Amino acid sequence: MAGSKRLVIGGVDTHCATHHAAVIDRNGRLIADAEFSATPVGYASMLTWMRSKGKLGQVGVEGTGAYGAGLARYLHQQGIEVLEVPRPDRRLRRQRGKSDPIDAEAAARTVLAGKASGAPKLADGPIEAIRMLRVARNGAVKARTAALNTLRSMVITAPEPLRTQLRSLSSAQLVTACARLRPDPTNLLDPAQSAKQALRSIAQRAQHLDTETRSLRKQLDDLIQTAAPATAAIFGLGPDTVSALLVTIGDNPDRLRSEAAFAHLCGVAPIPASSGKTHRHRLHRGGDRASNSALHIATVVRLRYDPRSRAYADRRTTEGLSMPEIIRCQKRYLAREIFHSLRADYAQLST
Repeated sequence: MAGSKRLVIGGVDTHCATHHAAVIDRNGRLIADAEFSATPVGYASMLTWMRSKGKLGQVGVEGTGAYGAGLARYLHQQGIEVLEVPRPDRRLRRQRGKSDPIDAEAAARTVLAGKASGAPKLADGPIEAIRMLRVARNGAVKARTAALNTLRSMVITAPEPLRTQLRSLSSAQLVTACARLRPDPTNLLDPAQSAKQALRSIAQRAQHLDTETRSLRKQLDDLIQTAAPATAAIFGLGPDTVSALLVTIGDNPDRLRSEAAFAHLCGVAPIPASSGKTHRHRLHRGGDRASNSALHIATVVRLRYDPRSRAYADRRTTEGLSMPEIIRCQKRYLAREIFHSLRADYAQLST
């Protein structure tokens, strides 16, 4: 009876096929550990097992963005507070070694120590849908770029007169010309014919990827206009930049605790770098780099085409600031504007 009333904390070391769980009490004593399958049945068994050890408070889960995503979603749906546990401390790992039971216990102790305060992305709403399409589109763009690079390199070594015919064409012209090549399939032992066959195959692949990229971009744009219309309306933000910011936050509006926290998450919060009589701030090189890149692109666009941003840059230049410092300040101001629009968009999604 006493065991059922004691407060316990769970920790989970996640893997592809199995998850190892540990339970500790409020004093940090290990109660038990066990291994479960990484399946819905395993998730349910793990939760039942944890609850059998006492009154379950919080559960720290490693890898909530990878192997632990399914478990984190399940626990959240069951009303359990899930915390994202960072990578184990390397100094402690050298001292204590590494095993699944040790890592699971360390995850629970991290929660008990208050070092695991981040809420994991739930990945169960429209933002997860945007992330999936964004991954597919980025993959298609990279594959198309690789196909074009391969096409260019093959043209350089192609037999004459094919090389002379194709070498001066632009990328679009090259893809069209190579896709129209007609090799002789009965004479592929001839280097000229095999070159035509290879170039045609790669060009057709690039055309297919180009069509796929446009289709995915249209689908992404439609989803973004539905999920974040206020953010998408901000000058300088396009589908790529908005989707990067949304994916950084995830489907959890509670991850937007404050405007300063959002700026820190995006890596645009200034870091104090003062000493003695010198008072200054330096660039923040932490945070999510994808959202930081999105803010940088939007800031550069605004500095070029937005009259307010250009006037601000002119004024700060006369005050002695360099262009990198001006961009840093502009990114911080843009993060503040985006934060309020995202709050409005998330409020609309929750209604």
